[in-house]
Amino acid sequence: MTRLDRRLLFTSGAAAALLAAAGLAPERAPRSGGRLRIAVPRDDSLAAVESGAIFERLTEVAPDGSLRPELATAWKGSEDARRWQFTLRDGVHFHDGRPLTAADAVESLRSRPLPEQVLRLEATGSNRILVELAAGNPDLPYWLADPGLVVTPEGGDGSAGIGTGPYRLRGRRAGRQFLGARVPHHYKDGEAAWAESVEVIAIPDAGVRAEALRDGYVDIAALPRPEGLRGRGGFVYHPGEDRIALAARAGVGMPRVVGSRSALDDGRIALRWWLA
Repeated sequence: MTRLDRRLLFTSGAAAALLAAAGLAPERAPRSGGRLRIAVPRDDSLAAVESGAIFERLTEVAPDGSLRPELATAWKGSEDARRWQFTLRDGVHFHDGRPLTAADAVESLRSRPLPEQVLRLEATGSNRILVELAAGNPDLPYWLADPGLVVTPEGGDGSAGIGTGPYRLRGRRAGRQFLGARVPHHYKDGEAAWAESVEVIAIPDAGVRAEALRDGYVDIAALPRPEGLRGRGGFVYHPGEDRIALAARAGVGMPRVVGSRSALDDGRIALRWWLA
C-alpha cells in the first residue's frame, strides 16, 4: 500500500491559489438534489469513483487535506504509537441491511494490502478494533484512509457493491458505467453526497468527453486539455486552465478548497461536488 505523504495532504494553500488563478468561485452552500453526471477515461477512474461513492474507510482525508473520522469515530494510540484502539460509529448498516461490526472491519482490513509492520489486528468488542504494530507509527490513522482500505461485509470482497457509503449500487456495466442512488437517512446527510443520484460513464476519447460536457450530457469531465471548450463561456477548470484535470459546467459546485493530490479527490468527487 502506498503511504500517504503528509506533505501532499496539506496542500490547501496552493490549491486555493490555483482556484483563484483559474477564476473559480466555489459555492459556499452546497445544494441537494439532481443527478451528478461525470465522464472519465477508460482507465481506473470509473472504479475509483464507484468505490468512493459506495464504500467507506475507518478514517477520511477531507478535501482540505485534514484527517477526520469516517467509520471510526475515535482512535487512541499508546505512548510509543505501537498499539492503537479504534472505536466504530454506532448505528451504521450495510446497504443490504446488515449492521456494521468490528468483525467486518477487521476481516476487510486483513484482506487488504496492509503495511508489513502490522503485527496484530483484532476485534476487542462489537465496535472496537485493536491494531498492534512492530514499530511505533503516529501516521497509522492516515494510512487507514487509503482508498484501498474499504470496509465490506464480513466474508465479502466488495465485488457485489455492498458498502456503507452514501450511495448504493443501482446499475453497473463493467468498465463502462456506474449508477448510484442516494441512501436515505445516511449519517453524512447535510455533510456530503448532495446529489440524489450519480452517474459515471467511461468515454475513452478526450475529445468526445469534451463534446459530452459542451452539449450538456455530463456535468463534469476528466480532460487533459481544454480543446473543444476553449473560448466558450460557462465552464470552469480544476486546478486551472493551464494545468487542467477536470472541467465542469458553471452550475457545478465544489468545496471551497480542493486539494491537488488527486484530480478525482481519491474517488470522493461524487460525494463532495454538487449541482448548484
